[in-house]
Amino acid sequence: MLLFAGLGNPGPRYSRNRHNIGFLAVDTIHRRHRFNPWRRRFQGEAAEGEIAGAKILLLKPETFMNESGHAVLAAQHFYKVPLGGVTVFHDELDLAPAKVRVKIGGGNAGHNGLRSISTLCGNDYQRVRLGIGHPGDKDLVHPYVLSDFFKDEWPWVEVVLDAVANAAEFLAAGRAEEFQNRVHLAIQTSGKAPVTAAPDQETE
Repeated sequence: MLLFAGLGNPGPRYSRNRHNIGFLAVDTIHRRHRFNPWRRRFQGEAAEGEIAGAKILLLKPETFMNESGHAVLAAQHFYKVPLGGVTVFHDELDLAPAKVRVKIGGGNAGHNGLRSISTLCGNDYQRVRLGIGHPGDKDLVHPYVLSDFFKDEWPWVEVVLDAVANAAEFLAAGRAEEFQNRVHLAIQTSGKAPVTAAPDQETE
């Protein structure tokens, strides 16, 4: 069993927030690959299914972002998933909007969900970093991530989510680089990628 966890905050108030793009990603995977219905488990919502022959548990912690690690740890222990079998989908301020990168381990860049998971489970899990861009001032980060995507941002958001779901078979097969390349190609050929003035600011 592999564990794909999306990060976000529970409830309709937060459902379209930038901080919830991890939830949106696993929701799209759930629909695209016809997983079993969501059930309340592990302090969150969980659904089992298969992608390209690999058994996968999708998880959306409902503990609020800064306690996400409790749900991930509970699911990981129940299914005896090693840390290397855990993939976390999350919003990334240090990537331009519509950029998607995969890495294992590294810093948390102030992301409370990642910090909680790293503290409770260990740090060397796989992260799918979904770029949302930075507001330009650290004092604006909190209201920025907890605000909804603007209407004119949704075209690229939906393209990213579809690309991630379509390429999820490569994550399931342990081919993260190919997953990243497929997602990048799908976004670029969609014609809906946003034009950004500044390059990505990678931080670890």
